[in-house]
Amino acid sequence: MPAHRHLTWEIPVSTSVRVRTVRRCAGVVAAATAATLLLATPASAHVEVGSEGARALAENVTLNFDAATESDAAGITKLEVFLPKGITPADVTYGKGPAGWKLAATGKGFTVSGPAVEVGKDVTYSVVVRQLPDVKSLVFKTLQTYDDGRVDRWIELEESSGGGHGHSAPVLELREAAPGAEPVAPTPSASPTPVTPSPSAPPATEPADVQPTASDRATVTAEEDGSSPALPIGIAVAVLALAGGLWWFLKRRRTGTA
Repeated sequence: MPAHRHLTWEIPVSTSVRVRTVRRCAGVVAAATAATLLLATPASAHVEVGSEGARALAENVTLNFDAATESDAAGITKLEVFLPKGITPADVTYGKGPAGWKLAATGKGFTVSGPAVEVGKDVTYSVVVRQLPDVKSLVFKTLQTYDDGRVDRWIELEESSGGGHGHSAPVLELREAAPGAEPVAPTPSASPTPVTPSPSAPPATEPADVQPTASDRATVTAEEDGSSPALPIGIAVAVLALAGGLWWFLKRRRTGTA
């Protein structure tokens, strides 16, 4: 009987190497993914603005802002908002916010500020806008200040934020204006308070007009020319003295000759 042969199957070395390589690559990808998620966690911080049913030309609209903290060592003390075109600082009034916080108008928007909130706590506040402009969206660039001097700048537009660095400015999307909605008259600016003179103080009187004399005009002209009035006077005196001396000399010469 022919002897039975035992067949042995061996995996080529090149195949086993490829398997180990694939496993290593999978491990590297998993580690990189985990690291990316960990590094992306701080980017979840934000400043957002929202308003239920906000639409163009709507009046007396409440805007709700939510400012997330990015610091684990200091509390938020101030938020400075730069208003978009179509809304002026006079159009904004304070709604509600952290205890002790107040609103103040600035040249380009407003600030809400007060005692530092608890470390790690976000800030939520609201303002009321007299009327929203007739646009599709509004950007509210914001500077967020902490009690240790740190400032977070939420001022970048979405398309220029560099791939999501967490510093995009808050944007409010608006629905189309309601039928028949019209822009309201501009908010009147505060008129300056007139100054009333004290009743005890007599009213100031305007001094009488004084007409300049010929000598005054000569003095002003000389000063404008860079010379002093004393110069021509000194020259006249010297000429007279010289003439007197010459007359005296000629007189004595005639007397001696005679």
